[in-house]
Amino acid sequence: MTSQAGTAQAAAPPAGRPRRGTAVRVAVVATVVLVAAAAHYWYGNRHNYYDLRIYYDAIRWWAGGKPLYTFSHFDPIQGPLGFTYPPFAGLLMYPMAWVPVGVVTTVMLLANLAALVITTVWLVVPLADRHGWPRWFALGLALPLVSWLEPVRETVTFGQINLLLALLVLGDLLFLVPKKWGGIGVGLATAIKLTPAVFIISLLATRRWRAAATATATAAAATLLAMAVAPHDSWRYWTFTVWEANKVGHLDRIPNQALWGTLLRIAAPHQPSRLLWLALVAVVAGYGLWRAARAARAGDELTGITLTGLVGLLVSPVSWQHHLYWFIPALVILVDVGGWYGVFAAVIWLTVAVGVIAFFDYGLSYSWLDTVPGFLISNWYLLLMLALLVLLPVRERAATRTTA
Repeated sequence: MTSQAGTAQAAAPPAGRPRRGTAVRVAVVATVVLVAAAAHYWYGNRHNYYDLRIYYDAIRWWAGGKPLYTFSHFDPIQGPLGFTYPPFAGLLMYPMAWVPVGVVTTVMLLANLAALVITTVWLVVPLADRHGWPRWFALGLALPLVSWLEPVRETVTFGQINLLLALLVLGDLLFLVPKKWGGIGVGLATAIKLTPAVFIISLLATRRWRAAATATATAAAATLLAMAVAPHDSWRYWTFTVWEANKVGHLDRIPNQALWGTLLRIAAPHQPSRLLWLALVAVVAGYGLWRAARAARAGDELTGITLTGLVGLLVSPVSWQHHLYWFIPALVILVDVGGWYGVFAAVIWLTVAVGVIAFFDYGLSYSWLDTVPGFLISNWYLLLMLALLVLLPVRERAATRTTA
């Protein structure tokens, strides 16, 4: 008896070990938060809600009785910029005309931060549960690390809406669609900005007819509502503005990491072949949506959603760095699988947080653009997205169970 009791006592872990483990975790989280906060303080609000201020001026122009899509703001680098979202987005933004710009920027900042927290919780809590990590620890690390990714900090400091669109799409596809009554979030996101329509195509590819129909009907209803309220602006948008891609800026600039942006840079000063672009779009969309459908059928909804989001970024004529939200769920999936995928996640996080494509803005000579290293730097995010389209793992159903 005494010998067995002594063995049991020897095998038992010291009582202080859990406390020391918690203390170490608290110290790690505190260090990461402080470093991220210092980095944000150093970076500052370099863009001062530039895009949001353009939207604000455009909506006030519209509220003053002038056509929404005739508004123009001249930028010394990008040239004339205007309001390029569909009319339904203009209706949602219309209350901006009633309040000072300071109120608008504050509300948008808080909304973006809230969307970032909510979507990160949705992505990280299941990851923590599967691996047996304390939720507070996983979120305490994830939130500051995610906040420093270039798509996030640029969305916040430009005053863009990408995090809000991600909130609509993820909430719909992760929680509502699996319960057979989703589609509204994707439909609203599509009516606000056309690129989320790729998720409707993905729903069709996975034969979720009801969700696809709901999303389509929601987008159509919102668009028709805008037509009823603003028929002339709607007519101008759908017959002219929607086809005027250059209204969002010079698409050959490095921050445009879509396929079309890369082709423009390669062909400069000439125009690239649109047939070549359409062929690349067909290949990327076909392959990416095929993989997304396979992931969804295997039970890995998040991988399917992420692959679809990456397809949308690649095939759109313009995908600025602040559009690239879908790196975040990709990182969560890679960390979840671990191994060499974890190394890939570290490479993505480090290079996207540093902002590799901005090296030329930081002082790297533009003479490098005609070299192989220059090509890699100026198209780095596009190359990462193409790599993810091929390498992002589809996790088995068993991987969704909590493991120690």
